[in-house]
Amino acid sequence: MSAPHASTDAAAPAPVFGEPTPLGLLGLAIGCGALVPIAFGMFPSDPTKIPMMLKTAAWFCLLFGAGCQFLAGIMSLANKNTLGGTLLTTFSFNWVFNWFALDQAAQGKAVDPTVGLAVDFVFIAIFVVLTYAFGFFSKLLFVFLLDIDLLYVLRIAKHFLPGAAGALGLGVGFATIALALIAMYIALAMLLNPAAGRPLLPIAGPLFKSGAAA
Repeated sequence: MSAPHASTDAAAPAPVFGEPTPLGLLGLAIGCGALVPIAFGMFPSDPTKIPMMLKTAAWFCLLFGAGCQFLAGIMSLANKNTLGGTLLTTFSFNWVFNWFALDQAAQGKAVDPTVGLAVDFVFIAIFVVLTYAFGFFSKLLFVFLLDIDLLYVLRIAKHFLPGAAGALGLGVGFATIALALIAMYIALAMLLNPAAGRPLLPIAGPLFKSGAAA
């Protein structure tokens, strides 16, 4: 499996960099791993240790969630991979915001929920369209983006259903774990299968048939 490649060039040029998608996906998986304890409320019994837990998660989000995806996104764009590069680069800045939100929480502050809600609506609109687009490349990538859609739906629901915040928070936790596992599987498949010369970690083909392939 290769990364989704959308270019307007008549002849696809030779890539400038090696395939960067696994780097972005592994960074995303590591960032998700750092968020899992927080999503499930696994805070230290000693309240004085909670700020350091939040700061630790914040730095993992910044270095891996944001850093790896930004680097992978820029390299993808340099390789003329418009679809994959746009997704990775845009999502990398969301991880910078995750770092900011966690860093503020460690200081006993909270980001503004109204602005966050408005941006979540923008994100869900973007990711619904990208979910459809990635369905032309792989069923697993479609499920990967669908899980991101679910995360934003749960985040928005928490705003309007405060009484169900606990159950919705658990949903966010499980969706975060699923996102990390799918990202790791795709990344490791892209790294391992070419090295082995056979599909040790198989990935299903496209969900939709594009007009170009018809």
